[in-house]
Amino acid sequence: MNISAPFIARPRFAMVIAIVMIIAGFVSLLQIPVAQFPQITPPEVQVTASYPGASASVMTDSVGALIEDQVNGVEDMLYMSSSSTNNGSYSLTVTFAAGTDPAIAQVNVQNRVAMATPRLPAAVSQTGVSVRSRSSSMLLGFAVYSPKGTKDDVFISNYATVNIRDAIARLPGVGEASVFGPVYSMRVWMNPDRMQALGVTASDLTAAIQGQNAQASAGQLGSPPSPTGQQLQLTVQAQGRLADATEFGNIIVRTNRDGAIVRLRDVARVELGAQSYDTASTLNGQPSATVVVYQSPDANALAVSAARNCKHCRSSFLTTSHIRSFSTRPLSFAKPSKKFSLRWQSPLCLSWRSSSFFCRTGVRRSFPR
Repeated sequence: MNISAPFIARPRFAMVIAIVMIIAGFVSLLQIPVAQFPQITPPEVQVTASYPGASASVMTDSVGALIEDQVNGVEDMLYMSSSSTNNGSYSLTVTFAAGTDPAIAQVNVQNRVAMATPRLPAAVSQTGVSVRSRSSSMLLGFAVYSPKGTKDDVFISNYATVNIRDAIARLPGVGEASVFGPVYSMRVWMNPDRMQALGVTASDLTAAIQGQNAQASAGQLGSPPSPTGQQLQLTVQAQGRLADATEFGNIIVRTNRDGAIVRLRDVARVELGAQSYDTASTLNGQPSATVVVYQSPDANALAVSAARNCKHCRSSFLTTSHIRSFSTRPLSFAKPSKKFSLRWQSPLCLSWRSSSFFCRTGVRRSFPR
């Protein structure tokens, strides 16, 4: 018996079977798992710290040696590598065995770092030591810039840090989002000649700024226990942290015996500038802010790249700022997927056209029923 005879004799029946097979293929395509194999990339945990004004050798001796001494030997660790720079930055990458839970590895490293924190310099403890679990290689990056040149690099970088970076960091699969560029900070440029003439040191300025730029609780008036008949209870609101350069300039550094007052503006110049001028980002000669995204160890690169274009993230952009991607690793994986999609669409289209041709009225009459 010829297997094709029933289908030739009944072309409509053959068309129905073909449609059912196509639908089954589409349903099966949607159910294909993303990954059939276990995670083979070893998870990594990164520890970062900063020590303003320190050199690479000072960072290695006073920060790196203390942290590495405690982190060494953490559970399931394979090896670790560290780097120190002359701008006061320190980075330690701890690599664990494949199959280790990244969350458990991060907690173990965090506990080890907490043991070394009391021995670190005070400036390092104040800025904080961060422990994060992320991939060591950059997933993608994009630049935020002002096409009309109405915003400077400090404004763009600060806006990207406050708004865009937080929106990107909340996306599923993102391990870390960093911004390369300066952010706003109140800078105090000390005048050595004036400080020497007035007998003021840098420690005096630091103590005055820390003491008078603080948010303190002023208490309450009329709180219990209160005299009989007291009907009002008021909360005292005092001036908190200083807001602009003028208020910082009015900070009292010292009061002399004759009543003369030495203020911060008398021995230094106060301005709102960049926190650090070590990093600069430009795009085609225009000031910009570079946002770099790292994926978490168990995340899908294509899913993270697609989530980056969500409307929630786009809503954080200013109308005067644009975004341009400059590096995207998932693009190399997406191109083969597009080629595969075109390859199976072409036979499908050819099969449909052939079936339509043989199912026409003139052709159907040539086949006996």
